[in-house]
Amino acid sequence: MGGFKGFLLRGNIVELAVAVIVGATFSGLVQALVEDLVTPLIGAATGGRQPDFADYSFTVNGSEFKYGDFLNHLITFLIIAAVVYWLVVMPMTRLMSVFDRDKAATTKECPDCLSEIPVEARRCAHCTVELVPESEKPR
Repeated sequence: MGGFKGFLLRGNIVELAVAVIVGATFSGLVQALVEDLVTPLIGAATGGRQPDFADYSFTVNGSEFKYGDFLNHLITFLIIAAVVYWLVVMPMTRLMSVFDRDKAATTKECPDCLSEIPVEARRCAHCTVELVPESEKPR
């Protein structure tokens, strides 16, 4: 029982629970944005009619293939993916690049083999070429 208690009280499980709750809430927010704002914009752009392919199907040997429902779900997925990309991923990428710009470099490229090595390295771990550390270079 003590192991189970330790498992539940670990920080990772609490963080995971919070992430799932926030993710579910965010999913509802994105769904509402797409259904209430983006889809009507598409309807306005296509003459006031929102495309619906739910009735499209074909039959083979008595089996009905409802490819229209699949098309509706595919289009919804693409719209949601585009909204998330343009309204979440792009702004976060720009924000993170602002913070990364100010970060001091901890690695550099070896001039001989072009592998990534620590800034203060005296010798490349990959090709063993001798290097002058940044702190010893003349300015």
